Amino acid sequence: MAETGALLDVKDLRVSFKTYGGRVRAVRDVSFHVDAGECVAVVGESGCGKSVTAKAILRLIEGPQGSIDGGSIRFEGSDLMALTENQMQQVRGSRISMIFQDPMTSLNPTMTIGKQIAEVMMKHQKISRREAQEKTVEYLKLVGIANPLKRFREYPDSLSGGMRQRVVIAIAMCMNPKLLIADEPTTALDVTIQAQILELMQSLQKSFGTAIVLITHDLGVVANMARRVLVFYAGKIVEEGLARDIFYRPGHPYTYALLCSMPKLNSQERERVSSIEGAPPDLFAPPEGCSFAARCPYAMALCKAQPPEIALGEGHKAACWLNHPGMPFEQKPEWMRG
Repeated sequence: MAETGALLDVKDLRVSFKTYGGRVRAVRDVSFHVDAGECVAVVGESGCGKSVTAKAILRLIEGPQGSIDGGSIRFEGSDLMALTENQMQQVRGSRISMIFQDPMTSLNPTMTIGKQIAEVMMKHQKISRREAQEKTVEYLKLVGIANPLKRFREYPDSLSGGMRQRVVIAIAMCMNPKLLIADEPTTALDVTIQAQILELMQSLQKSFGTAIVLITHDLGVVANMARRVLVFYAGKIVEEGLARDIFYRPGHPYTYALLCSMPKLNSQERERVSSIEGAPPDLFAPPEGCSFAARCPYAMALCKAQPPEIALGEGHKAACWLNHPGMPFEQKPEWMRG
């Protein structure tokens, strides 16, 4: 349940895609909120609905194959689903910005770096080209690009992957948006550059008070940046809570399996990193009950029925029958008993 006064309030969102094989139900009754200035991480395997949810918020689901089938998306109290396309264009890039997955393909190769940033400001603000150019140089400097005057006139192919990602962040932040959606912002970068980009995003968040929705499969990134975590599986949120609850008191077997798949750098002994056996369910015809049941080592006959969201603490809830008050303590897995 979203909180009153949240910056972003998504309720019962449903998104599907029409294919030759039938309709894929990519996002199924997803509800969550994002407060002003906070960082919320969205984690899960590829194909679980993370990026589709992000694009739905910006109404970037392309028809006629893709469609938002139901639910509401409210941003700063306004219903984004009720806006016309022209009105929505005023929201994109100014009040809500998005960093897409691959910095190599996010920039237009036929336009200079400076022009791509300046055009965003000129579209949303009544400023001259000269003013836009001056502000562009300031933002290039802000995101840590050396010699910004020189870079202003260069094309994307002359920049490294890390520098391209900094330019993408400059484009996303140049209008001081209230919400930044970062979709796997460090995927194509090496470890050293990843750390620099994440540090940059944290710095900009503190400077501008921007809320961030961070989509990632890297739980190490989540631990460093996020206040709250949403765990997606098969188009649904199966667990939600503060980062410390997700890491130290997971309430869903899928969350626990994700945590077990992380290598432990501080371990004194060599450990085998576990994997999640099996594959996600077919979203042409999702199972009636728990979507994770076929892969879950703790599955019961009861899991054939859809589990309710069960509160585990303040702001922490998980959709798993193992958390039901009537479940005998001795039948719960060891990691749930602590």
